Amino acid sequence: MRAQLTRATALAAVLLTVTATATASTTATASTVPAAAPARAAAVPAAHAQAASRTRRHEVVTWAASADRLGAGTPDRAYRLVVHTSVAGSDARIRLTNAFGDRPLTLDSVWAGVQESGAALRPSTNRRLTFGGATSVTVPAGRTVLSDPLPGRLPAATGLVVSLHSPDAAGPATGHGMAMQTSYTTQGDHTAEESAGHWTNTTGSWFYLDAVSVRTAPHTSAVVALGDSITDGWHSSTGLNRRWPDYLARRLGPARTGVKGVANEGISGNKVLADGAGQSALHRLERDVLSQPGVRTVFLFEGVNDLKAHTGVTAADLIAGYREIAARAHAAGKCVVGATVGPFKGWGEWDAAAESVRQEVNTFIRDNGEFDAVTDFDRVLRSPYDPERVLPFLDGGDHLHPNDKGMQAMADAVDLTALDCAGGPRTFD
Repeated sequence: MRAQLTRATALAAVLLTVTATATASTTATASTVPAAAPARAAAVPAAHAQAASRTRRHEVVTWAASADRLGAGTPDRAYRLVVHTSVAGSDARIRLTNAFGDRPLTLDSVWAGVQESGAALRPSTNRRLTFGGATSVTVPAGRTVLSDPLPGRLPAATGLVVSLHSPDAAGPATGHGMAMQTSYTTQGDHTAEESAGHWTNTTGSWFYLDAVSVRTAPHTSAVVALGDSITDGWHSSTGLNRRWPDYLARRLGPARTGVKGVANEGISGNKVLADGAGQSALHRLERDVLSQPGVRTVFLFEGVNDLKAHTGVTAADLIAGYREIAARAHAAGKCVVGATVGPFKGWGEWDAAAESVRQEVNTFIRDNGEFDAVTDFDRVLRSPYDPERVLPFLDGGDHLHPNDKGMQAMADAVDLTALDCAGGPRTFD
């Protein structure tokens, strides 16, 4: 696997290096959209030959992370954010977010390159991103903004590095708290530099970066994993991309399926029904899931935080939340795969009452017929000797979150043909 990633990174270094003429000929107009509304593709002026080619391609999300509040923004700080792509494509665009800001956010320098090691980039891969042709962009409070396309091809499984600087960040910062990936920070604008010299501080969060999309063939699409800390990757190995959606992306790469992109929209502690650790799944569905380009299928794996929190949430409450998510996704033309809630006996909040709700909810997920397909993560993770517990071999140590082996077992249990959803989403009278 390490050799495969090295080859992909080397290829990216070659293919992302294009001429300034090509950059000038494919500049797009930046667009801002409400953080809770679909991100619209910007107009792309181009030569006639390029325009004809692009009509046969469309945008698909290749990486994403759920937006949340991240404390206060810091002026004159730069971030070097490391992310891992899924689907290959060309003309990469990034989506910046100020979803939880209370004032406009100016980013005066944004660059994208390929990771060499740590904060160092592969030579000649770091290139400036523009927004409507401008090198600076101001993101209004509560909104997102899309960059112009970056010419060149971006392979799958690439360590993409987005470096950004804000001269005036203040107030609530927006980003993703638990990245399970080391990124880098510095004071002052060093975004254009490819060396690691000034990037001496580290962070385990992604700031202001919301998603990356690429142009690819029209039959290619993506699946969005809507979840909590298990989807977010807690107890998987930091920096090695061993969350279950990462393993799923590796399976999808060589598979005979049109679904190639994987967007991980998990938030640690997230609930279906109530805000708290991030906005609830119901409240963030539009921004984090339905607005992403090229999405074919929503993979819903949430609920354990609702039922274990002893807030009085019943199985009927949680089922109603699932039904609403499925209905809204179907109305948007997406298919929905539902996943059963895994075992968690031994976790401090487990009790017989919560277990009873879990069993009732899982019976609904398996038998309701409202999802287009079901993945039974409960069966995958539970011990045959005590079905209320995670199998020790798959347990990350806290009796709730799987380890790397558990994450891989989850991904291996997903029916890839179900993600294709060849018959289209279910319809109900």
